[in-house]
Amino acid sequence: MTKTSIGGLTRRSLLKTTASAAMIGAAKTLFPSGAFAQGAGPETAKAVLGFIALTDSAPLVIAKEKGFFDKYGMTEVEVVKQASWGTTRDNLVLGSAGAGIDGAHILTPMPYLISTGKVTQNNQPLPMVILARLNLDAQGISVGATYADLKVGLDASTLKEAFAKKKASGQAAKVAMTFPGGTHDLWLRYWLAAAGIDPDKDVETIVVPPPQMVANMKVGTMDCFCVGEPWNEQLVNQKIGYSALTTGEIWAKHPEKSFAMRADWVEKNPRAAKALVMAVQEAAQWCDDMANKEELAKIVGKRSWFNVPPKDIVDRLKGEYDYGNGKVVENSPHFMKFWRDQASYPFQSHDAWFLTENIRWGKLAPDTDINGLIAKVNREEIWREAAKDLGVADIPASTSRGPETFFDGKVFDPANPEAYLKSLAISRIA
Repeated sequence: MTKTSIGGLTRRSLLKTTASAAMIGAAKTLFPSGAFAQGAGPETAKAVLGFIALTDSAPLVIAKEKGFFDKYGMTEVEVVKQASWGTTRDNLVLGSAGAGIDGAHILTPMPYLISTGKVTQNNQPLPMVILARLNLDAQGISVGATYADLKVGLDASTLKEAFAKKKASGQAAKVAMTFPGGTHDLWLRYWLAAAGIDPDKDVETIVVPPPQMVANMKVGTMDCFCVGEPWNEQLVNQKIGYSALTTGEIWAKHPEKSFAMRADWVEKNPRAAKALVMAVQEAAQWCDDMANKEELAKIVGKRSWFNVPPKDIVDRLKGEYDYGNGKVVENSPHFMKFWRDQASYPFQSHDAWFLTENIRWGKLAPDTDINGLIAKVNREEIWREAAKDLGVADIPASTSRGPETFFDGKVFDPANPEAYLKSLAISRIA
């Protein structure tokens, strides 16, 4: 497998950044105040963006509700609910010209899987670009009330015998995630594999759209699931099951969703793309303010957005976690971050982990050029230009956050993914 080294700006990134800076120097898009310069506004005021009813879509919802898209000249932005991640993929392939969407709130690995044609019809690649991260942390793995006595937590080994017995009886345990190769799939797989449970052999892994997780658990369709909020909190509030963990316990301050667009849309509308990013950045800052959490829960809970009671959203937004099994954490460090801790910046090293995990589980080929693929999909230089025009002071100096350590002691060094893969006990890589 080709090694990747992303400890700083790559030559390609520098070239892209220089080109972008030159373009902006020639035709400055924005004044520092955020008002558009005369005759140099976005190429289009329209974009159709998809979202799933998950709390981490909040920056897109708030950018629409609070007028941030309008503020930066994107006055005809539509933010459209998608039924599933499969629907999001299909509508991205269609594009708005085909009654689909131009971009979306999306699972971070999906733009890579779509760009390589791994998850599209007839394996037809559709070039995508990641423009920003939408959040860190705050997904969850929940188990059904049937397993209450096991007190399942970060260590999933308490489920190993129970799942083995269920499989021996002729009916394997069902574990649900939201999209093959997506973030929830990878968190669930990491958690199970760390406990010696093979997610492909010891259980049946199924796909369920996020808004359908709680209903399916209620009727006994699955034994556990991994999904974002508010569905883990809703499960607890309805006393159908309990939270084994929040994913920040697996990897603290881990990346989660991204804001991504079709590459052809961005190439055709570079100033509009930057305007969208500026709106999302400002919305992320608003979402991250603790003083806004109650209002945020009320807004996204509306029928037109999530159609979820605010009480199922607000506590975990604030870091107040009732796991539903007697465990209560009043000030969890693993609450959802939209802006703090450089949450919005799309670190290339984060993308490298997702690609490496998809190699681990056979979703991508072992010889995948990780660095080359990231250079095509991750357009962090657009984020940087948007942040500069927005007056952001805390712009990361590097595209890498360096080696990351997981709860089981495994270390991922983006400069040496092969060593990480070799350290894992369960993998599809020989």
